[in-house]
Amino acid sequence: MLSPPDAAPDNPLLAGADWPTFGWSDDIRPALAKAVADGQAAALATLYKVEGSAPRGPGAQMLFVGNVATGYFSGDCIEGDVAGHARQVLADGVPQRLHYGMGSPWIDIRLRCGGALHVLVERLLPDSPAVHALLNEGAGRRPCIWRTDGVRQELGDGDLPLLSLQEEPFALARRYDPARRLVVTGGDPGALALARLAMDARFETVLIRPHGPHTPPPFPVSRYMREPIEQALDVTGLDRWTAYVGATHEDEHDLAGCLSALRGDTAYVAMIGAKSRAPARLAALQAAGASEAELARLHLSPGVSGLGKAPWEVATGILAEVMQALNPARERA
Repeated sequence: MLSPPDAAPDNPLLAGADWPTFGWSDDIRPALAKAVADGQAAALATLYKVEGSAPRGPGAQMLFVGNVATGYFSGDCIEGDVAGHARQVLADGVPQRLHYGMGSPWIDIRLRCGGALHVLVERLLPDSPAVHALLNEGAGRRPCIWRTDGVRQELGDGDLPLLSLQEEPFALARRYDPARRLVVTGGDPGALALARLAMDARFETVLIRPHGPHTPPPFPVSRYMREPIEQALDVTGLDRWTAYVGATHEDEHDLAGCLSALRGDTAYVAMIGAKSRAPARLAALQAAGASEAELARLHLSPGVSGLGKAPWEVATGILAEVMQALNPARERA
């Protein structure tokens, strides 16, 4: 029997359903990589069509490995029921197309938003060539297209919207971009607050502190580097899914880092500092060869105004700008 939405938080198929922090993760690839490394099959659920109002749009995904979930669709309305179907798909390998909300045959599962959600659930095996290709492209920070009819999956390239749907015969194509990445330089409270917030927001976060302490920061980051900034950026690599914030407050480091980031096709480049320092910094960048187009992309004194000047307030404003800058690369039509 299908579970009503009020029962979903107690669903034993969803570990942690009482406090569904699994919904914080928007990228299923890290969980899929772990499943592959452990030799486990996974059930991939893709929201492929939305009618009316809904918390998530087409392309949102969940991954189920055993009773562990990643991602969310509705904020507890249907996740428990999708988990039940995912278990069946894992058992028999037969894909399922689920319809919730308006027009659904399952009248006991209601959507509080009043819309309709259509979800494909398919099984992914740990030895699938398409799965390995997807993970390899992600590790290499290359965009790719996942094509599936629920049974046959393949990976390709192309420049498509986040999700493209073919109704008959049923097939969908879902674009995967490289993970959002934020490079922060410096070690003062503001820089550390920004790196910590970025990690909590599921950014791949690189903290660079030239000649900094040998001990790592007191919170997790994706990578901590002590090399000179230009060298560290060369090792890290820069692309249009990366944002860079210079916060050492030392022009020796911040100007060189910003110039590299501006020339590296990064989606967002900023340098923290007092507004009074801006003219001299712009002049120094011009003297170093920065073009007018490059300088127009530079954010000086970045962040959302009016939030305050405490480290967490400044970091929150900057991260909001970073999210806005990176979003078109993820959601372009």
